Amino acid sequence: MTLFARLRAYFFAGILVTAPIGITLYLTWLIIDFIDGTVTPLIPSRYNPETYLPFGVPGLGVIVAVVFLTLVGALTAGLVGRWVVRLFDRLMQRMPVVRNIHSALKQILETVLAQQSKAFRQVVLVEYPRHGIWAIGFITGDTVGEVQHLTEDDVVNVFLPTTPNPTSGFLLFVPRSDVFVLSMTVEEGIKMVVSGGIVTPPDRRPTSQQEQPRIPASRPAA
Repeated sequence: MTLFARLRAYFFAGILVTAPIGITLYLTWLIIDFIDGTVTPLIPSRYNPETYLPFGVPGLGVIVAVVFLTLVGALTAGLVGRWVVRLFDRLMQRMPVVRNIHSALKQILETVLAQQSKAFRQVVLVEYPRHGIWAIGFITGDTVGEVQHLTEDDVVNVFLPTTPNPTSGFLLFVPRSDVFVLSMTVEEGIKMVVSGGIVTPPDRRPTSQQEQPRIPASRPAA
C-alpha cells in the first residue's frame, strides 16, 4: 500500500471507532440536557443545588424526574392513589377531544409496559408487499374483536416498520401460519431496520437448523 492509501485506511478506521461513540454521547447529552432544561426550572430555588453552586449540575433534572415518577408510582399503588387515578380518568372521559387521546395513549402504554405483555417481544418474517418478497416485522399481540371474527384464519397483529425511521410503519393482520418467528432479539431487529440491512445479526440457531430452510422455495400466492 502507498502512504496515501495507508493514511486513508487509518482515517476511515478512526471514523469507524469514534463516530459511534461520539454520536451516542452527543444524543445522550441532548436527551439529558432536554430533561434538565424542562425539569430543573420547576424545582423551587431553596431546594435547587444550582442556586448555591456557581455551576450547573448535569443530570439533576433526570434524577428529579426518576424520583418523582417512582413516588407517583408508589402513591398510585395504594387505595387513595387508585381512587385519584379513577377520578382523573372520569374527568378525562368528560372532555370531548382529550378523552380520545388520553384513552389511546393509556391503552398503548398499558399494553407495552405490562410485565406479561407480548408486544414487541418477537421479531418475525412476513411476505410483504407481495408474494416472494419478505419484510421484518414485530408481533404486537393476538388479533381479537371484529377483525378476528371476520377472518377464517387465526391472525396476529404485526407492526411493519419503515427504514430508517422505525417509529412509522404499517399494521398488518397476518395469519399465524404465515408468520415466521426469527431468533434475533427486538433490539437486533430494530438495528437491522434502521441500518437498512447493513447491520445484520448472526444466525444463532443450531447448525442443523441453519442447513434446513424453514420456508419452502415455492409457496402458493395468497
